Amino acid sequence: MKSVGVLEQLPSDIVKEVLSRPTVFRDEGPLSLEYVPARLPHREDKLSFLVQLFRFALERPGSMSQRVLITGDVGTGKTVLSQRFGLDITKAAKNRKVNLHYVHVNCRENRGSLFLIMKRAVEKLSPDFPKRGFAPEELLQVLMDMLDDQNAHLILALDELESLIQTEGSTPIYTLTRIQEERPGAPMRLSLICILREPEYLNRLDPSTMSTLQRNFVRLDKYSTDQLQAIIAERVGLAFKEGAMPEATIDFLADVAGSSGDARYAIELLWRSGKYADSETSRVVSAEYVRKAIASVYPTMRTDYIAALSIHEKLMLLALSRLLIERDAAYVSMGDVERQYQAACDEFNEEPRQHTQLWKYVRALSSIGVVSAQMSGEGMRGRTTLLGFAQVPASAMQQSLEAALETARKPPRKYP
Repeated sequence: MKSVGVLEQLPSDIVKEVLSRPTVFRDEGPLSLEYVPARLPHREDKLSFLVQLFRFALERPGSMSQRVLITGDVGTGKTVLSQRFGLDITKAAKNRKVNLHYVHVNCRENRGSLFLIMKRAVEKLSPDFPKRGFAPEELLQVLMDMLDDQNAHLILALDELESLIQTEGSTPIYTLTRIQEERPGAPMRLSLICILREPEYLNRLDPSTMSTLQRNFVRLDKYSTDQLQAIIAERVGLAFKEGAMPEATIDFLADVAGSSGDARYAIELLWRSGKYADSETSRVVSAEYVRKAIASVYPTMRTDYIAALSIHEKLMLLALSRLLIERDAAYVSMGDVERQYQAACDEFNEEPRQHTQLWKYVRALSSIGVVSAQMSGEGMRGRTTLLGFAQVPASAMQQSLEAALETARKPPRKYP
């Protein structure tokens, strides 16, 4: 019985011991991926453009509605840009006594379901609203009635729009963009911000729906190393104690993350580096702790990377990972990957893309460090492109991709 008592006390002792150690952090909050900073370095022009697009919502609310499309690779700041804009414009509206709401909904987290998305929006305006008994279109009408009753206006941000398109096609977006047409003469109360990685997903929409979303594009390019350095330095000032993060370490972090241009990856490495310093009770975050952080995180295997890939990028990477495992090789030829890719398309009921499109995928994935591509050398007939993974085990890649593809698997194609 005595030994059991000691074991019961052990967790508390560990907690006390850890909390007694020094830490390099002042506040870890600014290193959270959910944190919305007061400033967005190197995105000020995009934020200003968004405000200009929605200026009518402050000066002539109800006079029109707006639809904006924000695109860009993972880690380019799409979500935080929209959220910062939402905080700023609703604050400005409050000062002007305009009843304006901003609601941010992640379509993937809501399983690409219009019903769940509309439910989230309605609950923001009326937390006690009944959660059952309505179709998605009915919830949209309920939302519009609420806005009318409250003389309110709503900017609805649909993040990771790919999930909604993949799950339900054109219908929900068409419904959202055309709701005002069913209310002739009524104030226009609903505007949309649609956030997605690649505009090519819009090709899955019918032409009339696509035309409603292509008026206002906000394209975010990858961050340069210098831009990431500024972002990291600002977060360091908010999150770390003075002197805990030397400039040399900031420069090293920016160089590492600069190959992908991904601010999320940079911030995650920043946080993990501090944690490794704390684990060794160091008061300074050296480059060695950054290297440990890099070794602990495969940037290409993070959930948001996998989710952001198109279905055919996933299938091509699955084909590559399977070949590398099967042959126990560092590289395999592009031609062999194409053949394995076609087999993967059959497995997951997808129509294979042509060589030209696959080559575009290879170049894009190579540019962000997901795929390692090189030309064949001596010992091989002709010249061919060899593909492999430089930063992640093929087995880990295969496991992650198969899980993601199973979740999004289509029903078998029906043949006449």
